[in-house]
Amino acid sequence: MKTYAIIMAGGVGSRFWPRSREKMPKQLLKIFGENTMIQDTVKRISKIINDEDIFIVTNKIQKDEIKKQLPQIPSENIIVEPFGRNTAACIGLASIIIHNFHPDAVTVVLPADHIIRDVDAFVDIIRKAIDFAYKTKGLVTIGIQPTRPETGYGYIQREEKEVEENIFKVKTFAEKPNYQTAEKFIESGDFLWNSGMFIWRADVILDEIKKHMPDLYEGLEKLQKHLMKDDFQKQVELVYGMLRSISIDYGVMEKSDNVYVIRSTFGWSDVGSWEEVYQLSHKDDNGNSLHGNCFVDGVKNSYIYSENNFTAVLGLENVIVINTDDALLVANRTHSQDVRKVVDYLKMKKHNEYL
Repeated sequence: MKTYAIIMAGGVGSRFWPRSREKMPKQLLKIFGENTMIQDTVKRISKIINDEDIFIVTNKIQKDEIKKQLPQIPSENIIVEPFGRNTAACIGLASIIIHNFHPDAVTVVLPADHIIRDVDAFVDIIRKAIDFAYKTKGLVTIGIQPTRPETGYGYIQREEKEVEENIFKVKTFAEKPNYQTAEKFIESGDFLWNSGMFIWRADVILDEIKKHMPDLYEGLEKLQKHLMKDDFQKQVELVYGMLRSISIDYGVMEKSDNVYVIRSTFGWSDVGSWEEVYQLSHKDDNGNSLHGNCFVDGVKNSYIYSENNFTAVLGLENVIVINTDDALLVANRTHSQDVRKVVDYLKMKKHNEYL
């Protein structure tokens, strides 16, 4: 049984502005520890899958930095999308390349920007998922046992009966809920957080795309004819120009009757906002997480990051302050999900120098 990994690394991390920029997005930053998030992602999966079998899907702007950060990954394994078309196109593009090598290979699909605390438990779950996906030809996703009524995550409702230990058939997928709905999900006991990690055979996911997303499959068929040829990248641009932007969740997973979820607990977070960074960070006696060149007095329960400039914060509570060389963000922690509005504003005003 051959296994590959696809790491999705084309996002811009708009909720992490002003540190996250188009050229240097969240996954390429050191948010926790000495490694960048994508370096940690590759390090985890390389315990199971060889470096030469890891593919990374990104864009033109980020390609060079990814090659610099991950010199162990063959340059031909870095797949460049001409522009983002969401996860269905990203996964489909990588899958036809893998299918060309080994049609029945099991592929582990991972976002580049997740935090996982218990790496050994993660590795055990992925190994179990690989074996299950190969023998059953099922679409497998990783569901995280919830620890709180979280509104920033999607949810997966599982069937009551186990197919194997901790593996269930999926009943429904649910979008990010409001707080009251999230509480009901937790109380029911049969909802898991949707991690956005997938495990399946290359031939199986392409068959599912053919069944549920025929327009995408038609584009992928065109690209298959140009694999390993000099004009492949040009053809990718032409095909991508005709594709709709749809997630694999909406395009395939919610429509298929062949989806399974593995219930997991390995200290997972998708680190979707500065608030989540604060929650995961070490704090002092005042509940503050301080980074860089800063001074605080009378400050409580806050996250302060100052890259090079000196930053002083006085008499505030529950704030996020991110000071970079060219931009400053000050926000109440309860508004951390709204940071993307700043990015939308900068795009509207064409202030590209801050993006």
